[in-house]
Amino acid sequence: QVQLVESGGGLVQPGGSLRLSCAASGFSFSVYTMSWWRQAPGKERELVATILNGGSSPNYADSVKGRFTISRDAAKNTVYLQMNGLKPDDTAVYYCNARNVRPFTGATTTYWGQGTQVTVSS
Repeated sequence: QVQLVESGGGLVQPGGSLRLSCAASGFSFSVYTMSWWRQAPGKERELVATILNGGSSPNYADSVKGRFTISRDAAKNTVYLQMNGLKPDDTAVYYCNARNVRPFTGATTTYWGQGTQVTVSS
């Protein structure tokens, strides 16, 4: 059974930090590109950060660049999002995503977690 279980969300004051975790199971974590997305009330889901299957080439949305860091631990089948300098605009439900595109066929497999709420407020 495929599972992506996020944790680490909560309420934090502006300027504070949180670390989100996403524990993966039921699929070959090592070959999947992992990403964090977020969705604020009334807005579309947006890509926050992504990291390739080997842990290389992290990429970030301009809105979080320099404040957020994505990483992955192959031994623990877990991906993290370290969030520093949090702002009220970062308030959203954060989702973990796993994506694999098979070579030659281009067939894509995508999994989503259930989300974890992050609220930045004084």
